[in-house]
Amino acid sequence: MRQIVLDTETTGLDWRGGDRVVEIGCVELLDRKLTGRSYHVYLNPEREVGDSERIHGLSDEFLADKPLYRTIAADFEEFVTGAQLIIHNAAFDTGFLNMEQERIKRTKLTILCPDVMDTVKVAKEMFPGKKASLDALCERYAINNSHRTLHGALLDAQLLAEVYLAMTRGQESLAMGFEAEQGESASDERGGIGLGERRAIKVLRATDEEMQGHDKVLQEIAKKAKCLWLPPEPEVAA
Repeated sequence: MRQIVLDTETTGLDWRGGDRVVEIGCVELLDRKLTGRSYHVYLNPEREVGDSERIHGLSDEFLADKPLYRTIAADFEEFVTGAQLIIHNAAFDTGFLNMEQERIKRTKLTILCPDVMDTVKVAKEMFPGKKASLDALCERYAINNSHRTLHGALLDAQLLAEVYLAMTRGQESLAMGFEAEQGESASDERGGIGLGERRAIKVLRATDEEMQGHDKVLQEIAKKAKCLWLPPEPEVAA
């Protein structure tokens, strides 16, 4: 399974009102392992960042010479298409990225990647009534986030990847157990057991001493009540 842990930073909270993406950060997981591959870009939002600068620390001056979204769209699509997306508060990020794609008449992100996991929802289901922020989950799973003084898309994606792996570790154990069972029953060139076949079951029969002990217990039961495990008494002819 190929998964992409994704995060964005934006000029505000409302893509419908004209806010834009200023940073995209992604890290790749393959079969639940970090591959070391990532995708990261800063973007010129073609508008002022305003008060959002205090959240992500990206100024108008810093972003002025960064690429426009339309120039990086193809590379971004190539990196994420077909993967399962893992996003914290997924509706926010997918809303912004769908908007950016539609602005330049490209396919929506949620069509390119229809399988999206929202780790906020997962956390709330696992820990009802508890905080589900990224910082709270890092604390819960003892993940070091002391270097997270500001929000940053790539840093947050890296932290979320660790959180996701910690949150779903039990699922991994179950999957590994299932795979092991399948491996034991699957045939191979070395003469393993074929699918649908069963291992021979070793039958351990009771010894004479154990049978006598069993009969004794049944007789004790029969003294106090009708014992269903004893054969019925033979009928006496009239």
